[in-house]
Amino acid sequence: MKTVTIDLDAYLQRIGYTGKPSADLRTLKALVKLQTQFIPFESLNPFIGWPVDIDLPSVERKLVREGRGGYCFEQNALLRAALQTIGIPVTGLAARVLWRMPADHEPAQSHMILKAEVDGTSYLVDVGFGGQTPTAPLRLNEEGEQQTAHGIYRVRRIDRDYLLEVKMDPGWLSVYRFDLQPQSAGDYKVFNWYCATHPQSRFVTELVAARAFAGGRHTLLNRELSYYPHSGPKTVVRLAAPADLRRALTEVFEIRLPSDPALDRALNKLFATEGGRA
Repeated sequence: MKTVTIDLDAYLQRIGYTGKPSADLRTLKALVKLQTQFIPFESLNPFIGWPVDIDLPSVERKLVREGRGGYCFEQNALLRAALQTIGIPVTGLAARVLWRMPADHEPAQSHMILKAEVDGTSYLVDVGFGGQTPTAPLRLNEEGEQQTAHGIYRVRRIDRDYLLEVKMDPGWLSVYRFDLQPQSAGDYKVFNWYCATHPQSRFVTELVAARAFAGGRHTLLNRELSYYPHSGPKTVVRLAAPADLRRALTEVFEIRLPSDPALDRALNKLFATEGGRA
């Protein structure tokens, strides 16, 4: 995949990075941590019925200049471009999402991830998996536990594939399975088309958002706003009105909401039937 560049200064300002980035592990860790904190995971476009454009100029405009977030094809495309600009070799890969499914389940590839190379070591890098996004690079050649600020992960080999797992009570849960086959822009275009438009895609049927921060994570599923602190119990608030949902999107997830009647209609639909899943 050809090397692309972005306005690196604007990107670094967007994620609050200070100093001069270098092609080293310190910079890689900092970018992953800051992007998951300052650019939220969110699925507003497919939920509203708007297209999700994943060419780099569109991604950069939406996530950097317009104050929006995005999902994996946007988040990881942006980070890949930043890493390439800095000089860190990075390859776009694809994963089969297994969240709360058996490790041998074989759904279609639908998730974009990255492999970065620093000082001869390969790292799994992913800033676009929502509430279980690893907030630090994970070594691919180590099968033991890997501690991050927002959870404990491990990467195991299964046949010719890799399996990402997260440690949660009472044990390990599968996140996704992947190989090291590089993916093309055309591959991602097909994957993204399914995620953004298929009537059974969760991003079309549900409103999802997530953001990591110093004290834990916030997640949103339709009207349910959840808070996962580093220590202590999870808390869940069921939002009562569209105004509360707007406030959560802007204040908790720090999304600069577009001014469009289509957004109002989409949010209002979540409150139309009290007895539904919304």
